[in-house]
Amino acid sequence: MNTQTIDPRPLYTRATAQVAALIRTVRPQHLAGSTPCAEFDVRTLLSHLVGGTLRIATIGEGGDGLAVHPFVDGVPDEGWPAAYEEARVRVLAAWADDVRLDAPVRVPWGEAPGRAALSGYVMEKVTHTWDLSEALGRPLELDPELAEFALAVARRVLPDEQRDTDTPFDTAQPVPEKSDAYVRLAAWLGRKPVN
Repeated sequence: MNTQTIDPRPLYTRATAQVAALIRTVRPQHLAGSTPCAEFDVRTLLSHLVGGTLRIATIGEGGDGLAVHPFVDGVPDEGWPAAYEEARVRVLAAWADDVRLDAPVRVPWGEAPGRAALSGYVMEKVTHTWDLSEALGRPLELDPELAEFALAVARRVLPDEQRDTDTPFDTAQPVPEKSDAYVRLAAWLGRKPVN
């Protein structure tokens, strides 16, 4: 799969719909629960899903996404689905214009064409979707095509299994041979299931 030439917007749209459905399954008793992303509990992960979406929306709008904190505050416990949906509507509108795909943008890992930046955010969104799914006990079936694309992006941008402390993902973990794409993606990005 050549992740550098395809239009990532349809995959990003599906990834946002998938995580929106998963967020709707979160209950207040889940919010303090642990996730495979060791530094995040469920509430912090939700804050990052909304904040990261607002960041890539700002980038798609031509603004300085790096000025947008990738976490949000002040969302009431029952307000996560609405907060994410509002961010989701904004990000999809921000990337609707084809011009955005080839325009250079600044992202945390440097300057890149919009297409590459959005592909990176597909990887992040799908990975955090797995994190949330694991934390919630896998309440929904996840789209394997999204994980295959995210894994292809992850292997292109993080080709080495060993990672240093400056890399936002841990060293790749071993994975059983017949694991699905989500488990392979999570392991490549240094994650382990919570249980």
